[in-house]
Amino acid sequence: MVRPSVVLPEKGIHEVDLLKEMEEIRKDDINWRNGKVWSLVYHATDEHTEMLKKAYTMFFSKNALSPIAFPSLKKFEIEVISMAVDLFNGDKRCCGSMTSGGTESILMAVKTYRDWAEEKFPNIKMPEMVLPSSAHPAFEKAADYFKVKSVRVPVDKETYLADIKAMENALTDNTIMMVGSACDFPRGVVDPISELGTIAQEKGIGLHVDSCLGGFMLPFVKKLGYEVPDFDFSVPGVTSISADVHKYGYGAKGASTILYRKERVWKHQFSVYTDWEGGIYISPSMRGTRPGGAIAAAWAAMKHLGMDGYLHLAKIVMDASKKLIDGINQIPELYIIGKPVMSVFSFTSDKIDIYQLGDRMDKKGWHLDRIQFPNALHMMVNPHHAEIVDTFLRDLRETVTDVIKNPGESTDGDAAIYGMVASLPDRDKVKDYIINFLKSQYKIK
Repeated sequence: MVRPSVVLPEKGIHEVDLLKEMEEIRKDDINWRNGKVWSLVYHATDEHTEMLKKAYTMFFSKNALSPIAFPSLKKFEIEVISMAVDLFNGDKRCCGSMTSGGTESILMAVKTYRDWAEEKFPNIKMPEMVLPSSAHPAFEKAADYFKVKSVRVPVDKETYLADIKAMENALTDNTIMMVGSACDFPRGVVDPISELGTIAQEKGIGLHVDSCLGGFMLPFVKKLGYEVPDFDFSVPGVTSISADVHKYGYGAKGASTILYRKERVWKHQFSVYTDWEGGIYISPSMRGTRPGGAIAAAWAAMKHLGMDGYLHLAKIVMDASKKLIDGINQIPELYIIGKPVMSVFSFTSDKIDIYQLGDRMDKKGWHLDRIQFPNALHMMVNPHHAEIVDTFLRDLRETVTDVIKNPGESTDGDAAIYGMVASLPDRDKVKDYIINFLKSQYKIK
């Protein structure tokens, strides 16, 4: 038998040597601190991050599975949920839980509505949810896990917002919930939640607002005077909201919230087993063990920043975002897609290959996410980006000129990958390709 290339060492490695090796290993990671990465990391200030580390490690070994054993974590979670409910214009009837991230929050919402519908609509045997094509893929994961059919409706071709009439027409007798985003990931637009809420109320079904990305940004953007459509519990038809503290809430990974307007819906989120030899088992979310550090750090982040801290950071981010959006729109070959409401947006071109532009920006040290339908480059602005806006726009202008003069075809990078994917009409083959690619990334050599 050929053994794997990495096995448990016969003797443990000394701490000094181990940490030195880890420092060497992480040299290949993207350096987000220089401001050239536009996703994945949400950083307020170095001082704030150091505070989060202290809060996290203080509760490093504690497990929120048991609120009785660790009342400190129970207090933190209850207060995080309460502060979030207040931020989203909820009242004392609202309730919810903390999760590990946006995906788990979305999974919990779909599971909850499925079980709620079993009680309220016992005649429904094949439940469905209606959502815009821009909604996060975590809803597809939830559909797979919980056997709720996902009915995706194309967004409006001009605004990229959820198409109200098309979504209403997609409802059937099996529909148990609708979904809207505030804001969506691809283009940073806020779906017409008020209109969707009216439909949901009339039909007596749930409306979940995925605000994982914008939840801890939009309320402060609105307070700064920007136009933000109603998206939270102020809309009567909204029955649940997901919002990540570890994004623009500037908490530690992974901390999210899933909130419900009424307790009688929330109760369906819980998993309970009373006949186990090990005792009664009850869990509020997907996980059993729930790391205390992330919960404590989320509470610390919100308490530390407060309303004034979040407003200050939001102003820095929005000032930088406006400058970036204006600067990109001033480049004749480029334009922003839709009307982004906050600090998340995408840009594309009808004149050059946008993925080639992305690849060449990569070579200058920038890292821009790629999106599709239409092909575009994607940006999420953080406070530390404010210092490099001018540098980015200068490099972008220069690179656009370079692509125009030397269009060429990419033989590597994301332009080649996305170009190949876009050329395949059989989407099952695309799925197989992506799965095989991911398997290769994690395969033991």
